[in-house]
Amino acid sequence: MKKNVLILLAASMLFQACASLGNKGHDVLGPVSDQVVEKQRGLLAKNTEGKGFGPQSPRDIDSNRGNNGRAFNAAPAYTEMNLCNIHFHKNAEHQGGEFTKYAGNGDGHGYQSGYEYSGNLSEAELSPFNISGKHGGLSSGDTIEVHYVHSSAQVKPGPTLGSCLSDATGNPQLRVETQVYVVVNDKNALDFGALTRHGMMINGLHQAFNIPNNTGAPVVYAGSTTGPGYNEKGSPFQVTWSVRPKVAKVNIETVAEWFKGNVFNEDHAHGVRNLVTNQDLLSKIGR
Repeated sequence: MKKNVLILLAASMLFQACASLGNKGHDVLGPVSDQVVEKQRGLLAKNTEGKGFGPQSPRDIDSNRGNNGRAFNAAPAYTEMNLCNIHFHKNAEHQGGEFTKYAGNGDGHGYQSGYEYSGNLSEAELSPFNISGKHGGLSSGDTIEVHYVHSSAQVKPGPTLGSCLSDATGNPQLRVETQVYVVVNDKNALDFGALTRHGMMINGLHQAFNIPNNTGAPVVYAGSTTGPGYNEKGSPFQVTWSVRPKVAKVNIETVAEWFKGNVFNEDHAHGVRNLVTNQDLLSKIGR
């Protein structure tokens, strides 16, 4: 049993490595052609066909269509689970709501792709503020998708999805509370440090205290882990997703401060997985 747990941990850490290191070692290139993305989608279909993979993520949250019948129980409410990890992706991995503007195909490794805030920003909000870093960093006006990952295991917040597993629970239920933000140069915008503040509640569960509750009713669906490491293969993890459809604005300066030190060891935005469009790899929302 312990061997199986170690395998799960290794797979989980591999996912995070793929998500964060998708094109480490060379500069951001691109955009690649549509044919490259279509080839990746074709390989994903080929590598999952008939092998029993469950529904995948990310997806268009404005569509409830899906043919994948692999069922698993929905995770409890996040308030009944332990927060285990917080990280974010540059551009939204999901499409829908207020983030429907396609950023482009990107470099084929998850960077400069995904979806952007489809609303308008003021000149003041867009005034230059840049965070240098891997794969292009962040600038005023960029969109990010934050994943507040929760586990039914008795764990505490830490780096990578490995923090969501334990020797005592090799197959915990996983839930991701998802909020898309646009980073703006505005000191009156939300503080990212506050948005990610966490601690142990009186009921003994680790919780994020300030996940937004005013950005629309979350779209809840059955899916998987994400990240560009799964562009051509299926993710074996079963995840309950809760994606808020409206975007919130966050002060980019506070994101830079968060990068300087957090328990999750996050210092850059992760790449995005191609939007999953194959109906055989999507759950039906509301089923």
